[in-house]
Amino acid sequence: MTNKTYVREEIGALRVGVADLSLDSIVIAFQDGNSPESIQLQYPVLTLEEVYGAITYYLANRLFIDDYLKRQENLWTSLRQSAEQSPSPVVIRLRSVRHSVVGEPT
Repeated sequence: MTNKTYVREEIGALRVGVADLSLDSIVIAFQDGNSPESIQLQYPVLTLEEVYGAITYYLANRLFIDDYLKRQENLWTSLRQSAEQSPSPVVIRLRSVRHSVVGEPT
């Protein structure tokens, strides 16, 4: 019998499956009331076994994962704010094009 690992850490992020799906996606779907089967349908790159393994990992490490999810949300909020304050040249150009085509403000 072999022990399987369903969740692994890569560069500070928790990942599931060979497709490296974020654990965040699975946990949030589970917290929203989705069954493991419906989560697997949402993320067909994962096997049902991997989904169950990720949920089991979450349930066994709930305090750690809840803290991790808060840190991830803070990180993404910070990155969004930074991107809004200093948009890349591509974003500036796309906004300009959208404004000229649709008349939306930039």
